[in-house]
Amino acid sequence: MFRAPRPVFDARIGSNSFGDLPDWDLTDLYESPDCKALAVDMDFVQTSAANFEALYKGKLADLDAAGLLNCVKLYENIDITAGRIMSYAGLRYYQNTMDSDRAKFMADCEGKITDATTPLVFFSLEFNRLDDDLLAKRLSENADLARYKPVFDRMRAMRPHQLSDEMETYLHDASVVGASAWNKLFDETMAGLMFTVAGEEEDLNLEATLNLLTDPDRSKREAASRALAVVFEKNIKLFARVHNTLAKEKEIDDRWRKMPSAQHARHLSNHVEPEVVEALRNAVVAAYPKLSHRYYRLKAKWMGLDKLQTWDRNAPLPIETPRLVNWAEATETVLSAYAGFDPRMAEIAKPFFTDGWIDAGVKPGKAPGAFAHPTVTTVHPYVMLNYLGKPRDVMTLAHELGHGVHQVLAAGQGELLSSTPLTLAETASVFGEMLTFRALLDAAKTPAERKTLLAGKVEDMINTVVRQIAFYDFECKLHAARAEGELTPDDINALWMSVQAQSLGDAFEFMDGYETFWSYIPHFVHSPFYVYAYAFGDGLVNALYAVYADGLPGFQDKYFDMLKAGGSKHHKELLAPFGLDASDPKFWDKGLSMIAGFIDELEAMED
Repeated sequence: MFRAPRPVFDARIGSNSFGDLPDWDLTDLYESPDCKALAVDMDFVQTSAANFEALYKGKLADLDAAGLLNCVKLYENIDITAGRIMSYAGLRYYQNTMDSDRAKFMADCEGKITDATTPLVFFSLEFNRLDDDLLAKRLSENADLARYKPVFDRMRAMRPHQLSDEMETYLHDASVVGASAWNKLFDETMAGLMFTVAGEEEDLNLEATLNLLTDPDRSKREAASRALAVVFEKNIKLFARVHNTLAKEKEIDDRWRKMPSAQHARHLSNHVEPEVVEALRNAVVAAYPKLSHRYYRLKAKWMGLDKLQTWDRNAPLPIETPRLVNWAEATETVLSAYAGFDPRMAEIAKPFFTDGWIDAGVKPGKAPGAFAHPTVTTVHPYVMLNYLGKPRDVMTLAHELGHGVHQVLAAGQGELLSSTPLTLAETASVFGEMLTFRALLDAAKTPAERKTLLAGKVEDMINTVVRQIAFYDFECKLHAARAEGELTPDDINALWMSVQAQSLGDAFEFMDGYETFWSYIPHFVHSPFYVYAYAFGDGLVNALYAVYADGLPGFQDKYFDMLKAGGSKHHKELLAPFGLDASDPKFWDKGLSMIAGFIDELEAMED
């Protein structure tokens, strides 16, 4: 808790030359870094946290239901205020990670908030020591307190892994010089990298170089790939050090907490059973031959190649007419698709475009990728894009806006109950993409246009499902290998290539240098084992969309209720109204079958 926003970077590759691109207006959080309101809030966190400890430490078991409710509400208010400060500091930083003043401001805020909230560390530890029968009695006595039961359940899931109060306090204090510091080093290094791409007039940053991997000109794609490889190789020792250190830190933490696996802490935070994730992983890996392997062989045929090179993976099809989508058209496309599903969804999305809730342009020092950050429930979310006018950027907008709509709806639950486990956090984003894709597909005027749209969607789904499960396997291998000792860059490269070859299949050749491409994926640094949430969300949404397409009565209301629930319900409860159950191994086959069906249609177009 009380961390700067860790951007959930979109897995895909995404100026004002595309129209009037919006910038964030962060004044809904604070007017400026030195404004009085921020100073007052910082003082509130420091004073309230100290008072909280004095009022409640050692006394939780003696509180009646009303007293325990007041305790939780005060904790929640401190959480909101601290979260507001760190959201502001973090969002300013991600606008320009090369600005030393912004970096200092965020680091100073993080240090102050970490120190100020140290007195709160006892709460979850002492709460987890409450007798089960006593807690059940308190919950039965007060309905308002009982609302927080899902939060308590998630807290108490950590009981077997809880350390001593003194040790937990130490880890809390040390967090600013642990993973957080390595995260900043990674972010600042990546933001500062420049790539000399053959044929380009000037050096490019990471985002602009990655963007060339979708260029129609094959020579540009190759030049970009080779430029990436050169720079990654120059910095590979640093990136290997970051990964070695973070993986070792995690191994130590997991060992002390008696976690059964490196992935287990993520499963606990996602409120999902390990066997459900394993079923998802196994279903996707088993489907590689009928999904990615089959599709990429088709793509090689379309491109007239015996083998695809890695720079062909996201290449546009030869029949695709290159075009740039301006910001106004992107806005209209997504909002129309949302309104076609339900006008309420478009209404919720509109303030993102009109009120400074989106930062869209590519700028020097700006963090790469895309994310939606919920800030706190008393304000509103913010969306970050690096919009370059590609059709895929429109889908990224639909994706991140889906997150934003979800976050707005879930805010009604309050701060502690609004946060959605990562596995369900991707539901609205992927559903928003699907709505936008279906609207475009229905409007296709020619077989070539339909083929282009289908192929683009298949590639996005492969990137979301196959690629992310390959990422997950890479992380599993990386953390298992690091537990046995220090990993050289070559060791990590070999792990990367083993999953790439397995997931992409025999249609590919891999250029020298591609083995270093693990180094720029931010998920591995910011959020270990996050990546399976993308595949979880895609499979879940495919199953959900099939129910919607079949005409389930009241689907829209059920869908909104699911988003409004935030983190207040388990995935079994949320999916039950739709007749779905993610714990059923066959559930994942439904989603994967939708992708296979799209590839079937593409193959049929060859006849």
